[in-house]
Order: sequence, then structure tokens, then C-alpha cells
Amino acid sequence: MRIGLDYRAAVGYPFTGIGRQNFALEDALRSFPGASLQLFGVAPEGHPIRRRIHAPRWSAPLASVHRLPERLKFEGLFLPGALRDAGIELYVANINMGLPLGRKPAGLKYVLQLHDLFQLTQENHHGSRLKARLYRYTDRLSIEHSLKVADRVWLPSQYSADETTRVFPWVAPKLRVVPVRVDSFAGEPADISALALPERYWLCVGTREPRKNMVWFVDAWQTARRRYPHIPALVLVGGDEVLHPNQRQLDGLHVRRGLSDPELHAVYRQAERLWQPSRAEGFGLPVIEALRVGTPVAVATGSSLDEITPPDSPRFSPYDGDALIRLMGVLSTASAEDPQHLREWSLRYDRPEFERRVHAALEELR
Repeated sequence: MRIGLDYRAAVGYPFTGIGRQNFALEDALRSFPGASLQLFGVAPEGHPIRRRIHAPRWSAPLASVHRLPERLKFEGLFLPGALRDAGIELYVANINMGLPLGRKPAGLKYVLQLHDLFQLTQENHHGSRLKARLYRYTDRLSIEHSLKVADRVWLPSQYSADETTRVFPWVAPKLRVVPVRVDSFAGEPADISALALPERYWLCVGTREPRKNMVWFVDAWQTARRRYPHIPALVLVGGDEVLHPNQRQLDGLHVRRGLSDPELHAVYRQAERLWQPSRAEGFGLPVIEALRVGTPVAVATGSSLDEITPPDSPRFSPYDGDALIRLMGVLSTASAEDPQHLREWSLRYDRPEFERRVHAALEELR
């Protein structure tokens, strides 16, 4: 089977969750028996990545996957002919959209990896209301087109599948749950003494979007610090732009950005607990990353976090601040959880299990 893979996220955003899943798909597709994989993407003129991918003649920035004019040129003008010339039988896109425009040729099948529909269902971080409305409108058109032409749609959780069925009921027969791959950190954790973190701290990773619920969570943590004597400091990895100005100055709050993988590895390992207070989450990558190094977690209910978190891990409503404050008080003096149990749970999202699920989904399309 000659398989084509949209590689724009891998080359444009290699350290993001969606970029890392692009690499995970590449590995899984290459290891499928009888498969020949070809990569498709964009690049500046003369860039060395052009030796590995099928790219248009015109120059384009690596990080142009979210630029509508560049996307339309790639998906409408370049991709249909490029897939035909390469003899592709199955094409996979993993950016929530991105399947070729125009009529699908006979004998060519499409797979869409749809991580979530938060572009359509949630308030997202944009520079202006006008820009937010424009992105929501164009994203809906692009996602709906890809859902219509896809032969199968792979989603990382049952929650994402249910949300997709709610918004687009007609797509339900195409949906398959294929949880994402979460790799162990490579090598040893870094020396993070230069980050000047406190000896005891709780951790939140990925804080930018409003659905991450950080304003509400930080407010609860501040109240818990006043009420209970053993509440540790709080470290936010990802930025504090969504916080109120007075929250950014709180005693015990530490914000860190741009960490390397070895630094993030160490930050996870040294944390007493990861908190994930999201109102909506398509998978919850930081939860599995924390569990992988034996760090306990506490998660909000009502999204995919219900599925991916060990059943005995603490849970809380993302709307009940008083209950969260009380839970913080209890967990600030709780006994340590078994790190080996947490690591073993996380292995259901490692490379062998991901490849098994992808290969099973591919067999359906032979």
C-alpha cells in the first residue's frame, strides 16, 4: 500500500503536541506491513527538508500550516496532482483538516486524524474578535470538508468522538478511536537549578487557551493557600497571558516558558502533583507525561481526562471552586502514591500500543 502523510505539522511545529503526533504517525505508517510511505509538505526554497518530502515548486514558510492562503494553494493546487503522480492509495492528514480539495479520484482513500473540535466549540486565544470569527468560520468550512471526503476519521478519545458526533451527526459511521502516542522522555532529566523553582510545588502544563481554566484554578489555589498551611507553590509551564494582572504577581506562583524536553522532564519529576483543570480536553498529553515519570495527577471531570487518568486518581468538577479548594487542602498532606503503578498505567499510550491501534485501523482500509 502506497501511503501519503501530510507532514506540515512535523516540519512547522515539531515540538507541539500535534507535531509530535505527526512523527508518531510517520513511525506507525512506516512499520505497517507492505506499506511504502511518502511525505507531503511545504518548505522555503533550498531548505534541506525538500529532499525528504514532496513539496510545491513555490517557496513557503515551514510554519504556514495555519495560513489560509498557503493552505488553499497546497491543498487545492498542489496536493491532488502530487498524490496522483506519486501513485498514493491512502492519504493521511493530522491537522484536524487539510485533506485535498476537489473531487477525490477513484481508488484513493483519505484518513483524517481529528484531535478535537475546540476550534469550533470553545473560545480560543486570538488577537481580536474579528480574527476569532474569521478563524472559526474558515476552520468550520475546512473541517467539514475534510470530514465529508474522509473515508475514516481517527480520534484520540471517546470524548472527542462523541463531540464530533454531536456537532456533525452524519459523520458517526466513519469515526474510530485511536489514542495518541506518548513517548517516554529521552535521556536523563536536566539540571534545573537555574530555573529557581521552589522545593515543593504543584504543576500545570499548557495554560494558554481559555478552556484550560487557569484563571479559575489559580484563584482556587490562592484561596487554598490562605486557608491551609501546607499548600505548595504553583508552577505554570506555558505562560500566564490568560491570567488577570493581579494573579501574575501572586506570591508562590512561578511561570516558566520555552523549556527543553530534558528541562520539562525534570520539572515533571520534581513536582508533587500535576493538576489538569481543563473544562474541555481532547486527550490530555501532560497527564500521561506526568504519569510516565511517576508523578501523581488530579484532573477535572467531563472530558477525555475521565478516560486517560487512572481510576483512583483524584478528580474534581471544573466549575465547583469550593470543592476544589477542599480537595487541595486534603492533597497537600496526602500520602505519596505508588509511582510504579502510575508508570504502568501510562504504558497503554506508548509506542507499541499506538502502532497496534493504527495498524488495526489501516487493515480496515486495505
